[in-house]
Amino acid sequence: MMKDMASSSLEDLCLHINMKISNIKKCLLLRDIGKDDSCKPVLRKIQNGVILVHDLLNKMENEVKQQEKLKDSLKEMQKAAERDQEEAQHLLEHIPRYLPEPQSRFYVVPTVKHKGQTKAVESNTEKKPAKEKKTIKEAALITTEEFESVPAYLKGRITYDQINAVVQEINKAVVGKYKILYQPLKSMSAPVRNLYHRFIEEETKDTKGAFFIVADDIKAFTQLKLDKRFHSILSILRHCQRVREIRGSGLIRYVIC
Repeated sequence: MMKDMASSSLEDLCLHINMKISNIKKCLLLRDIGKDDSCKPVLRKIQNGVILVHDLLNKMENEVKQQEKLKDSLKEMQKAAERDQEEAQHLLEHIPRYLPEPQSRFYVVPTVKHKGQTKAVESNTEKKPAKEKKTIKEAALITTEEFESVPAYLKGRITYDQINAVVQEINKAVVGKYKILYQPLKSMSAPVRNLYHRFIEEETKDTKGAFFIVADDIKAFTQLKLDKRFHSILSILRHCQRVREIRGSGLIRYVIC
């Protein structure tokens, strides 16, 4: 067995030495070929080809790296798109046919006692008269169906959210105005009393029982700019029957429908 192992090691050593000798012979042969002038053009072409192949391999390696980065980015985009699609599908399946109308706001107005009121009414045994509740009418938000039905020449680039944002600001102005109108005069400060008298002066026989505001109310109670877009949105609100206009005495009164 020891002889077999020694024989095997000797054969491997001989094979290794023979390979080295073969490689040396090849190097000597190539060296001799390089000295041959007739072979030099071929060797230059081979050298240039090796350089071109090396450059091409570098470019391919860079391209592979870029493609890997692009693949990773596309995977992230795909995941984000799938999440957005799921959210959109959920919204589509649960979108209400009509948005809920805002609740009417109640304001308690203290009951004013008149001079001729008898003491019997003030008796402790009688129930105190209930305080009067008054409501303020607000415009309902625009529904998606109504928005889709608005003619393109009215909408332009105005979005659904921009329209409802203006509706909410108009409602803010309406509530601010009528909350003052429902207050007792004695409880008002001087600036508020001035507003109160302006509100009264702006009323006409056509506005009786209606809730309306004017441009000054929008300026006083909101941050809206009365620009071209605002008036375009007002046209849409008139089309959707959220507001109507009453003109007179140099004023445009926007009445809540």
